[in-house]
Amino acid sequence: MTDAKKNQDQVQQTNQSQFLIQRIYIKDISFETPQSPAIFRAEWKPELDLQVATNTEKLADDVHEVVLKITVTVKCDNKVAFLAEVQQAGIFALQFFPDEQIGPILGGVCPGILFPYAREAVSDLVTKATFPPLYLTPINFDALYQQHLAQQNAAAASTATH
Repeated sequence: MTDAKKNQDQVQQTNQSQFLIQRIYIKDISFETPQSPAIFRAEWKPELDLQVATNTEKLADDVHEVVLKITVTVKCDNKVAFLAEVQQAGIFALQFFPDEQIGPILGGVCPGILFPYAREAVSDLVTKATFPPLYLTPINFDALYQQHLAQQNAAAASTATH
């Protein structure tokens, strides 16, 4: 094998796409029970509202912070029983990925990795506040990302036609 061929093989091996989780952490967390202690005596007929959002920030060339924000509001008889908010974050290195793959990874894969941590944090907060357990169902972040792209494209098309 020639030296040029060896060098080309080494460059190809070192330029293979790599996805690395550098850190997963809670960026912000809060829990409120504005109606306590009266809410503990009320009949428990919860109405749940779940809000999910993500935010990404480029920290370096190949390094991004992704923040998954989960807000859970539970009401009984139109009174807020509790409000839990968790911002679960992660630092991810994406090396040698084509540009068209970065968005789906940051918008779908990374939030999917963070969600179990956020779900556990919400569950722990609710349990420690002595409310009945709350288990959030899995979320398909790839589908949410595609829906987000479709909404952006529709908005851009609408703006372009006006």
